[in-house]
Amino acid sequence: MSSSTPTPNLGLNFTPTIRRDTYSAIDPVANKPGCRGKAVLITGATKGIGQAIAIAYGKAGASCIAIGARNIADASAVCAMVSEEAKSAGVSEPPDMLPLRIDVCEPGSIDAAVTAIRNSWGRLDVLINNAGFLAPFVPMGVGDETEWWQTWEVNVRGVYWVIKAILPLMLQGGDKTIVNVASVGALALSPGASAYQSSKLAVMRLTEYLMVDYKDQGLLSYCVHPGSVPTNLAMRMPSSIVKAFCIDKPELAADTITWLTSERREWLAGRYINCNWDMSEFICRRDEIVEKDLLKLKLAL
Repeated sequence: MSSSTPTPNLGLNFTPTIRRDTYSAIDPVANKPGCRGKAVLITGATKGIGQAIAIAYGKAGASCIAIGARNIADASAVCAMVSEEAKSAGVSEPPDMLPLRIDVCEPGSIDAAVTAIRNSWGRLDVLINNAGFLAPFVPMGVGDETEWWQTWEVNVRGVYWVIKAILPLMLQGGDKTIVNVASVGALALSPGASAYQSSKLAVMRLTEYLMVDYKDQGLLSYCVHPGSVPTNLAMRMPSSIVKAFCIDKPELAADTITWLTSERREWLAGRYINCNWDMSEFICRRDEIVEKDLLKLKLAL
């Protein structure tokens, strides 16, 4: 990055307290009343952040949880894990678990998953678009064009395909909530990161478009940075970035998302939310966020 390029504002200090791990205000066990009865689908749910999200919804008392993954055996294993975690958390009725083979780059697998959800539950309250891909950080002129484009195939078109397939069922009733997992990288300009960071920027805008197109039908969409978690995917970034920044726990994202969707928060619809922010402090800025229409993509002049 040239010295004349201004450093982007990543909004890391939007709340005085920066969180790296879960905390009492977002404890999924405490959020049981809000999550009880919900039907949830999580893509990319067999490892890292996705798996933690599934466990959090189990602890929070969600009634139905669908685990989407490219490998059905892995999805089934996580289903068993979530059931055990729910029991350990004192959930009297463990969730109805549904393992699904979902490859977000294969529309047929998505359509089959939606059919399975419709046949099993007849509804879906919450969709968590967590599946993602990260190409190595290299300059555009020397990187692998297939990997560069695969990042967009998974992170943008995959998210679009899942949303498009599930919308008719979601809009029939229930919470009608979509959480798109993005990244603070969408706001950055890191050398070599053109594929990943630009794809996550597109996801932020897509989240806003959902509200433009479906707000009048009661849809809620949020765009979430899950924190900087040392997942297998994150290990594809330069080691210097991993060592310096990937210090967050996956439970931080999982419990924040569970808390976020435990009730309908229309005032946050279409906005970007960083899981590193302290949510108790964050909601204290509600009036300011709404009045100034903060946490959306804009051109600063």
